[in-house]
Amino acid sequence: MAPAVITLAADAPKLSSANTGFMLICSALVMLMTPGLAFFYGGMVRVKSTLNMLMMSFISLGIVTVLWVLYGFSMAFGADRGSLIGWTSDFVGFSGIGRTELWPGHTIPVFVLAVFQLMFAIITPALISGALADRVKFTAWAPFLVLWATIVYFPVAHWVWGTGGWAYELGVIDFAGGTAVHINAGAAALGVILVIGKRVGFKRDPMRPHSLPLVMLGAGLLWFGWFGFNAGSWLGNDDGVGPLMFVNTQVATGTAMLAWLAYEKVRHGAFTTLGAASGAVAGLVAITPSGGAVSPLGAIAVGAVAGVVCAMAVGLKYRFGYDDSLDVVGVHLVGGVVGSLLIGLLASGKGQSAVKGLFYGGGLGQFWKQCAGVCAVLAYSLLASAVLAFLLDRTIGMRVPEDEEISGIDQSQHAETAYDFTGAGGGAVAAVTAQALAATQSKAATQSRAATQSRKVGA
Repeated sequence: MAPAVITLAADAPKLSSANTGFMLICSALVMLMTPGLAFFYGGMVRVKSTLNMLMMSFISLGIVTVLWVLYGFSMAFGADRGSLIGWTSDFVGFSGIGRTELWPGHTIPVFVLAVFQLMFAIITPALISGALADRVKFTAWAPFLVLWATIVYFPVAHWVWGTGGWAYELGVIDFAGGTAVHINAGAAALGVILVIGKRVGFKRDPMRPHSLPLVMLGAGLLWFGWFGFNAGSWLGNDDGVGPLMFVNTQVATGTAMLAWLAYEKVRHGAFTTLGAASGAVAGLVAITPSGGAVSPLGAIAVGAVAGVVCAMAVGLKYRFGYDDSLDVVGVHLVGGVVGSLLIGLLASGKGQSAVKGLFYGGGLGQFWKQCAGVCAVLAYSLLASAVLAFLLDRTIGMRVPEDEEISGIDQSQHAETAYDFTGAGGGAVAAVTAQALAATQSKAATQSRAATQSRKVGA
């Protein structure tokens, strides 16, 4: 995100209607990413968990919105307190924010910055849900959202983007959320699944996506919304960095999709639609922190590395035995690490800052700063999330009973199913199904009688 700039009163920026409108559109695009994520995840689970997966994303739109207004924005973007947290009383409840008050150093109102960053706060915990598919109580997920956003996301957002935050002051580059969003969510996912354990039948039962068209729809919505996520993070400044980020977003995403598919073809012998969707998301994740610092050629490198490395990483769960249901660790944690570290190698010095990476003659200074940001966010989120999951598991219980998990979490948690064939036209479908079943049973009985007769004749 663009840094706050201190200016003299005479040179203070004035409200820009164009930038304000642009940022509101970007905010709406980022909001669309959460339903897009719901579809993406919802298609990847088995049919009996579809609605639960959708709801785990959608509920974040409600819970995090309220938290953000009450205190989240103040904790993340308020005045610095010890380089670890922010706090400005006027931001609490948005009670002291004037409707035309500008964000310092920029041409957009504080309200616009607040609502734009709200959409980041909403989607980040929703990302975690993909790792927990099929087995978490909805009544445990909701309080986990409250606690995780408060204890993990809001402070980490201040570290990375808040003026005075230690990572911000150190010079860690994170244009739009490689550390604060993707590493944060991926590490949290790993921490929680290590506490709650594997799904029933992990490594034994088939757990294939029930609707690949739904997955592709979700991936398309994510790709579309990500332009607002990335380009909007420069806050409408008219210096060409936002357009550079827009271009790099497209370039890295397309490259990562191709790289994932190429790896998949060599490794497994096929180009899959799930691979195309996952590769695109891996590219989006990796370019999120780095797109303002690298050139379009650098974006190709970022996408290629992310596509291959993330495709390799998703298989680690089978080797190490952790059940990351929808590859949140393999795509978001690993992709975020790749994109963040590559800044230290590929930063051109012609984007958001004059900082150059190793390959542009800048040495390893920025690389070590990126390592510090990556390691700190990963460790804090992993440990804090594991502790929160442990406490909730020991008090209200995180997992549904085994019989409910086997029969379907949609019915037990939401009293609904994703696909209902008993409504209009349901009678015809039921009749056809019954006829097919009767025919199958009749054929089986005939074959059984024939086999018995054959044995008698042989005897």
